Amino acid sequence: MLYNKNGDKMRLRNVKNKQQIMDASSYLVKDPIQYCGKWNTYFNNSQPIHIEIGTGKGQFIIGMALSHPEINFIGIEKYDSVIARALEKIPENISNLCMIRMDALMIDQVFSKEIETIYLNFSDPWPKKRQTKRRLTSEVFLKKYDSIFYQDATIVQKTDNRQLFEYSLCSFSQYGYQFIDLSLDLHHSLIEGNVMTEYEEKFSKKGQSIFYVSAVKKLSSHTKKD
Repeated sequence: MLYNKNGDKMRLRNVKNKQQIMDASSYLVKDPIQYCGKWNTYFNNSQPIHIEIGTGKGQFIIGMALSHPEINFIGIEKYDSVIARALEKIPENISNLCMIRMDALMIDQVFSKEIETIYLNFSDPWPKKRQTKRRLTSEVFLKKYDSIFYQDATIVQKTDNRQLFEYSLCSFSQYGYQFIDLSLDLHHSLIEGNVMTEYEEKFSKKGQSIFYVSAVKKLSSHTKKD
C-alpha cells in the first residue's frame, strides 16, 4: 500500500524495469477504453465481471481469480511500479483475469453497465477534509460506479482505517446502499471466503482489526445483461 494506517503517505519503491514488465505481460490491457461496454468480448464469455480498484501487488485479485474460475476479474492500479509487481505474480494460463493501469477517475470511460461487484481493499483514506472527494467511497465515485454496474450495485470494502470506514458507511447509506454483511473485526467474524491482500496479511498478524462491509443498491433503471 502507499499509506500507513494513520493515512500518512509511504514511499513508493521504484521498479527499474517496470516498463519492460508491463510491455511483456499478456495480462495487462494496454488500451482498455476500446472494451468499454463489451468486456465480455475480451474474455470471450458471458461470465460475471468483478473489479478491484487499487489492486496493489495483486495477491487478492489473483487469489480470487484462482478460487472463482466462473467469474472474470479485472485489477485496476494507478502506479506503474505497483502493477509491475502484480503482473510478475500472475501464474500462466489464467483466462479469467486481466489488469489495467489507470486512475480510478477514468472508470466510467472504461466500463459501461457490465460490472457486478467492485472491491475496495485498503484504499487510500485521504484523511484531510479537503481530500474527501478523492476517497473511493465519496459521492464523486459512487456516481461513476452507477454507470458501470449492469444491474444491482455491489461494493465490498475492507480497510484498517476506522475514519475511512465510518465515512464510507455514511456515504453508502446516504447514497441508497443497504448493508448485507458488516464486521468491525473481519478475521474474528462468521464471514466466509475472505481472500487476504498483502497489506491485510501483514497487519492482521499484528492484531490489527480489519473493518469489512458488503453494500448493495438496486439500479432499477438498468436492463439485465443478456
